[in-house]
Amino acid sequence: MTPLSQLILLKICLVLCKIATMKTLLVLILSISFLLACNSSQTNNAAVTGDKGNNTTAAFNQDTKQSEAKAASPATSEEILGSYVGQFGDNKITLLVTKAVDGTISGRSIVGGNDRPFDGTYNLENGVYTVIGKEPGDHKDDGVFQFKVAQAKIGELTGTWKPNDAKRPEKAYTLQRKKFEYRADVGNWPQASQRLLKTSDVENLIKEELEKMRNEIFARHGYCFAKKELRKQFENESWYVPNTVNIKGYLTEIEKKNIELIKRYEKYADEYGDEYGR
Repeated sequence: MTPLSQLILLKICLVLCKIATMKTLLVLILSISFLLACNSSQTNNAAVTGDKGNNTTAAFNQDTKQSEAKAASPATSEEILGSYVGQFGDNKITLLVTKAVDGTISGRSIVGGNDRPFDGTYNLENGVYTVIGKEPGDHKDDGVFQFKVAQAKIGELTGTWKPNDAKRPEKAYTLQRKKFEYRADVGNWPQASQRLLKTSDVENLIKEELEKMRNEIFARHGYCFAKKELRKQFENESWYVPNTVNIKGYLTEIEKKNIELIKRYEKYADEYGDEYGR
């Protein structure tokens, strides 16, 4: 009830008071009190309802904003984790992505006898991951990787690597996802990883062949060679995947004993030259 309506009711009461009996006056007073109480209750209810409506709207807006923010931020992405292998200039590289969560990414690059970590950021847009990964910068061969991985072609990675040394050229690469797997049945001399070698297995080999046999054991474990000539020897092999620069802890007992035998014959071959072997 508006203030004007209340004023009119009061004036009516005053007029009636002059002509009505005491009983009638009492009824009128009670009626007016009831009307005023109802009006006050409606006003309070409207205020309470309005507060609740505003609170509900605010809560909905806040939830919407949080949902939008969550959708916009990159969540954990396991689909790009793994190792990608391929040609990197004159060498073979393994680019290993070990972590991708909330827009940050970490991994390692194994190439040319080096095992270097990288950290950076990633973004997923229109079904394509765009990654920037920076190596620490405390090594002469460090640089910055930039690459893309499409969800529709998740097994392939393409990008560039820019060295920190401005005098060195940038490299482009296309790598395929390939997980390192130790296999004892690959190479020209797989027996060196499968059983103890006999004298007859090595005594007729020249020094270069003995060196290849010995290093082939390391290559089967994914050892990334620092020597260029050894890299060339194995990086053209389809089974070879650079995986580590520290071979300790990977060699089997059979392989350790065979390496000792091969090295002993390498020494003989080096000392006796043409007189040794065939």
